[in-house]
Amino acid sequence: MAALDGRRIWFAGIGGAGLSAYAIVAQAWGADVAGWDRNETPYLAHVRAAGIPVTVEPEPPGAPAGYEIVVSTAYAGRVPGRSRAELLAELAGAVPAIVVSGAHGKTTTAGMIAFCLDRLGNDPSFAIGGEIPQLGGHARAGSGWFVVEGDESDRTVSSLPAEIAVITNVDLDHHSTFASRAEVEAVFTEWLARFPDARVVRGEELEPVDFPLAVPGEHNRRNAACALAALELAGFGHEETGAALGEFRGAARRLEPRGEAGGVRVLDDYAHHPAEIRATLEAARDLAAGGRVLVLFQPHLYSRTQHLARELAEALALADFACVTDVYPAREERLDGVDGKLVVDSLCELRPGMPVGWAPGVEEGAELVASAARRGDLLLAVGAGDVDRAVPLILERLA
Repeated sequence: MAALDGRRIWFAGIGGAGLSAYAIVAQAWGADVAGWDRNETPYLAHVRAAGIPVTVEPEPPGAPAGYEIVVSTAYAGRVPGRSRAELLAELAGAVPAIVVSGAHGKTTTAGMIAFCLDRLGNDPSFAIGGEIPQLGGHARAGSGWFVVEGDESDRTVSSLPAEIAVITNVDLDHHSTFASRAEVEAVFTEWLARFPDARVVRGEELEPVDFPLAVPGEHNRRNAACALAALELAGFGHEETGAALGEFRGAARRLEPRGEAGGVRVLDDYAHHPAEIRATLEAARDLAAGGRVLVLFQPHLYSRTQHLARELAEALALADFACVTDVYPAREERLDGVDGKLVVDSLCELRPGMPVGWAPGVEEGAELVASAARRGDLLLAVGAGDVDRAVPLILERLA
C-alpha cells in the first residue's frame, strides 16, 4: 500500500490511542512519520516498534522542517496543524473502510470485526481505540478492509467515508460537546447523508446474538450482532463469521482479567458512562457466580460527573461494595463543586446501608477496596482514566 508515499508527517499527541494508531498505519502506507507527546503511554511501545521516532518532553518541540503536522484533540489550539479527523478521513478514503461509531461499544465491535477478518484470511488494516491482544495491538496495515473507529465525541465521524457504516447505539455521553441526545443523533444523520452509498448497520435495530461468545454480557452479544451484520455486508457468510466471533476474547480494559490473589479475582474495565457501568456490572455479576462484586470507580471528566452523578450512582448500586475516587480530568479544567463525592453522596442516598468508600486518589482507593475484599469476591477497577494503575496495587495488597 503506497497511499502516502513521499509524505512526511509529524504527530503532536502521538501517544494517544487514536493518533498512535493513525501514525502506525501512515508509516506502513509509505509516509515518513515522527511525533511528540507530553508523557509516556502504553501505545508508544507499538509506535516505536514500527520504527517511528518519538520525542517525550513537557512542551512540543516543533515539527522537523518539511513535515506536515497532525494534532490530536488534546492539543488542538496549542499546536498548529491539521486535525486528526482530517488525516483519518484521508486514510479511510484510500481503501474500502468499515467505520464503527456509536456512544458505547465501538472498540469491542471494531475489534470483533478486525479479528474475524483476520481469521477469515482478509488481512485487514485497522485503527482501534484500544488494544486487541489477539491481534497484537491496536493498529495494523494490511491488504484487506480498513476497520476504524469513528468518534462522535468531537464529531470526527462526520467526515469519514465508509463503504460500511456501523452505529452501535446513540446516547448522550459528552456533555461539553452536546446538549441533548438529539444532537448526537444529528451527527450520525449528517454522517450518513454525506456518504449515502454506505451500507448501514444500526445496532439498536438488531437482536443480540444467541450463540456462545468468549466475552460475557448482554452488551457483548449486542456488539457481536453489529459485527456479524457488518461482516455479512462485507461478503462473509453467517456460519463462518459466527464461528470466528466465538473465538474473540475481548479488547484490553474491557472486563479484562488481570490476576487473582487471596482468592479474589481482579478485572479491569474502561466503562465510564452509566450505561457502560451498568452493562459491566451485570456481566460481572454473572462472572462472580454467587460471590460479591466490588468496584473501584474513577469518574472521568468534570462535565460528565456534573451532569450524570446520580446516574453513575444508580449504575454503581448494582455492586455489593463501591469505592469512588476523585475525577480524572483528562482534557478539562476543574469545575467548582464537582468531584467524586457527588457520586458518593448520590449512592448513599440511593442505597442506604450499602458499603461505600471515598478516596481522593487511585492509591488510596486501591487500599480501601482491597481491604474490603474477601475470598470468593470479584473486584473491578473501572473508569476511562488511569484507574488501571490500581490493579497491581490491589493484587499486591491481597497477596
